[in-house]
Amino acid sequence: MSYLETLAKNARTAARSLALLGTEEKNAVLHKMADALLDDCDKICDANALDMENAGKNGMSLSTQDRLRLDAKRIDAMAEGVRDVAALPDPVGDIEAGFTRPNGLRIVKTRVPLGVVAMIYEARPNVTSDSAALCCKSGNAVILRGGKEAINSNMAVATSLRRALNKCGLDENAVQLVEDTSRETATALMGLTGYIDVLIPRGGAGLIQSVVKTARVPVIETGSGVCHVYVDGAADLEMAENIIINAKLQRPSVCNAMETLLIDSAIAPQFAPHIVDALTKKGCEVRGCGVTVSLCRDIISGKQLSLRLATDADWATEYGLPIINCRVVDGINGALKHIAQYSTKHSEAIVTRDYQNAMRFHREVDAAAVYVNASTRFTDGGVFGFGAEIGISTQKLHARGPVGLRELTTTKYMVFGEGQVRV
Repeated sequence: MSYLETLAKNARTAARSLALLGTEEKNAVLHKMADALLDDCDKICDANALDMENAGKNGMSLSTQDRLRLDAKRIDAMAEGVRDVAALPDPVGDIEAGFTRPNGLRIVKTRVPLGVVAMIYEARPNVTSDSAALCCKSGNAVILRGGKEAINSNMAVATSLRRALNKCGLDENAVQLVEDTSRETATALMGLTGYIDVLIPRGGAGLIQSVVKTARVPVIETGSGVCHVYVDGAADLEMAENIIINAKLQRPSVCNAMETLLIDSAIAPQFAPHIVDALTKKGCEVRGCGVTVSLCRDIISGKQLSLRLATDADWATEYGLPIINCRVVDGINGALKHIAQYSTKHSEAIVTRDYQNAMRFHREVDAAAVYVNASTRFTDGGVFGFGAEIGISTQKLHARGPVGLRELTTTKYMVFGEGQVRV
């Protein structure tokens, strides 16, 4: 039996016992996990320092380094995220429907754990604790395969979590980390049919598409975020500016950050130079369509704005950096056409005071989250009240949007009879 098959077999055994735990027992485990993260804060930071040193030597992008970096504040946040999951309602055992058939059979549809969940993700050590917490609360064992960039951090975090399981008298194989970060091991993990019930990739577009194309086990596809904000001709422009600055610059490295700004041509002469100037002053690089570039040749605040002409590839790029595309479109029709062509179906927003345009945007935009007069940065399990999330699903089967506790369960029909047979 291979190394991965051993991990998966152990996970299957652990999942059976974990599925039988009551809510209070699972919550107690989660609080122990949070305590362990805080107790081991110095060890985890030391391990992370090794990863950060290697990241600098290997020329890792600044956005990826931001996702990789841990400090006491971020570890506090990780522990708090675990406690938040403990405070959430337990979906396991929820009865979704119950009915009696004419033959007297009583049928109950109830929620049960998925079983064994595998995660393949990149340089985000917080995913290790988030995934473990969500899987344990939903009664699932989890196999974690992070990227080589975060291996020291992930090992330190996983060690803390497994120690907490052990202290509670539970099978520590409910949380396992794949310490071999080779591509071959990742490919092998994707093929463990019969052991893994669902595989969830979390990272950039390249990783996600590789998993979707290669995996032989069921996959919940979490999406890269080429997110848009469309400023309608009927928008409150002060509100629009606040939303744009937040959506792009509050944390540029995350998947729900805006990448492309669309502006109605009716207000573009007034608004495009103003917002480009505001973004530029905050250190954001702007790449514009021909109309945007032309409009920004005007003098603002005594200087001429300078921006690069956007390429076709730019419109489809998730930067993860303080870089934004800006395009002037022919009203809501132009915005919808652009979004349909370039959206990754993650999060899209319109800023408008026109109710009909707002409702049309909601109806016609195909995305996991569609906003009216709010920043795309809100697409997050914690913000939606789900606790920590395991990813943002952009597919339509089983789960869409933030994947929280409920999305980590499935349903089972419990059928009660009194000797009925089918004729």
